[in-house]
Amino acid sequence: MFTRIVRFILLAAVAAALFVLAWPQAVGLQNTWVIAQIVSLRGLAVVGAAGLVLVLLLFSRRGSGRRTITVLAVLTLLFGVGNAAILLSRGLGTDAAAQAASSADSVTVLSWNTLGDAPGAAVIAKLALEENADVVTLPETTEEAGIAVAEAMRAGGRPMWVHTLAFDQVSKARSTTLLISPDLGDYTVTNEATAGPPGNTTVLPTVVASPADGTGPTIVAVHAVAPIEFEMSNWRTDLDWLADQCRNDNIIMAGDFNATIDHMSGRSSEAGAVLGNCHDAALSAGAGGIGTWTTKLPALLGTPIDHVLTSSNYTVSDMRVIESLDNAGSDHRPVVATVTSR
Repeated sequence: MFTRIVRFILLAAVAAALFVLAWPQAVGLQNTWVIAQIVSLRGLAVVGAAGLVLVLLLFSRRGSGRRTITVLAVLTLLFGVGNAAILLSRGLGTDAAAQAASSADSVTVLSWNTLGDAPGAAVIAKLALEENADVVTLPETTEEAGIAVAEAMRAGGRPMWVHTLAFDQVSKARSTTLLISPDLGDYTVTNEATAGPPGNTTVLPTVVASPADGTGPTIVAVHAVAPIEFEMSNWRTDLDWLADQCRNDNIIMAGDFNATIDHMSGRSSEAGAVLGNCHDAALSAGAGGIGTWTTKLPALLGTPIDHVLTSSNYTVSDMRVIESLDNAGSDHRPVVATVTSR
C-alpha cells in the first residue's frame, strides 16, 4: 500500500513538472530561471522526449517497476506530442516561401543580430537589397558598420538613413543600428542612449525612431538582454519596457527580443497581441515555430527569439526565417517580413 502511494506521488509530480515545462504560462512561471530556458527549446524537447520514451520502453520490458516505467513513458510521450502540437500550431513555414508582392502601403522589415558586425557590411547589404528592405534593424551592429551597409545599399540603388545607439564602445554588442529608407520620410531617434528605463532597455540598446512630421509608424529596433542567470531581472524589465513601447497605434518593432512568445505571455493588452498592442508577424504568416537562434542547430530545433511585431493596423503578407546564411558568421538567422497598413 505504501509503495503504491509513493508511486502515485512520484508519477503525479512528474506529470505536473512536465505540464509546467510544456505550458509554464498556465501557472505564471514562463519568466522563471531554468523554466524560461527549457520552454524556449520546444524542438529539442520533442527530440529529447522521443529518445527518452524509447529508453523507458526498453527498460519496461525487464525487471520490476514495469508499470511505473510504462506510465513515465506515456507521460513523456504526451510531453513531446504537446510540444510538437504547439510548434505546428505556430507554423513551420520555411525561407523557401514565395515573397509577397509589395504595394505602396507595404513596408518590408529585415532584422539580423550580426554578432558584432560578423557577416560584414557587404553580406548584410546584399541581403537587404535582395529583400528590397525599407527598414533594417541590426542588433550588435556598430555605427561604422551601419554606415558601410547604407553606402553599399546606396550603390545598389536603395539609400538608407542610419541611426545608431551605443551604450559604450567596450563591446559591439552594446550598439544597435537601425536603417530606414527615405521613402518612409524623415525619422529622429526619440529615446536615450542611457541604459535602463524609462529611456531604454537595461543592458543592450534599443533604438526608438519616430517620424519627424508625425506621419508614419514609430520604428523600434530591439535588443533585449538574454535571460542568463544573473540577468533574469533585467530581462523581465526589458520585456515590460518593450511592451510599453508597443502600446501605441502605429508601431513596427523588430530585432532580437531574446524571448519567445511564451515568455511574452501576460504582457499583451488586446486580443491576439503578444506584447502590448503588437502582433507577431511570424504567427500571422505560419512561421512562428522556426528557430532563429542558434545557427548551430537546425531551424526546427532552435528557438524563435528574433521577431517582427506590428500594431494591429498592419496585416502581414509575408514573413520568413532565412536559413541560407547560417555560415555567414552570426549565431542568429535573419528574419524578414512584409507588412501592409490597413
